[in-house]
Amino acid sequence: MPIPWVGMTSLIEHILSLSGWLALLIVFAVPALESSVFLGFFFPGETALILGGVLASYHRVALWQVLVAGISGAVLGDSVGYLVGREYGRRLLESRPLRRFVKPERIDRGQDYLNQRGGKAVFLGRFTAALRVLVPGLAGMARMPYRVFLPWNVAGGATWGTAMVLLGYLAGASWKRVAGYATQVGIALFVVVVAALVTGHLIRSA
Repeated sequence: MPIPWVGMTSLIEHILSLSGWLALLIVFAVPALESSVFLGFFFPGETALILGGVLASYHRVALWQVLVAGISGAVLGDSVGYLVGREYGRRLLESRPLRRFVKPERIDRGQDYLNQRGGKAVFLGRFTAALRVLVPGLAGMARMPYRVFLPWNVAGGATWGTAMVLLGYLAGASWKRVAGYATQVGIALFVVVVAALVTGHLIRSA
């Protein structure tokens, strides 16, 4: 289950006390682990990137370093998630630790969405927490060619990573409000995607 808010607050405060290479390691590692080991179910990657931007606004680290760390972590993590999905697929997603988060019907819908949208699904999935964790693995399961997956992964990672870091940088001490907005936007996009899937299914069934 997700980290309780009290524990999350303590963790965030600890991250905001960091500087230098250790702070950059966190900014890189959280997005990298989000979809590769499904860390995003517990600690969303955008939180780490926003906090990295906040640290840059405090001059603890350079803004360009945060951007490089965050974007490279996002792109690498999704590539690993793609390979994990390709090699282990549904067997991993249906394992006991993940079954409480990932229902079989959600996997099927995600695969249908990928089959219909192709690379665009990889790009759009980046902007919602729920899809961001699942889409890379589902793309591997669907045997999407890596040459198709990679450019959309890079484009999504660069766009999302830059946006989240700059939000944190511009927000500074107001990062909590920005993080809330980022989460709300992600939820809204996720609802739109699910609605599109259901609408498409109803149209095909009519």
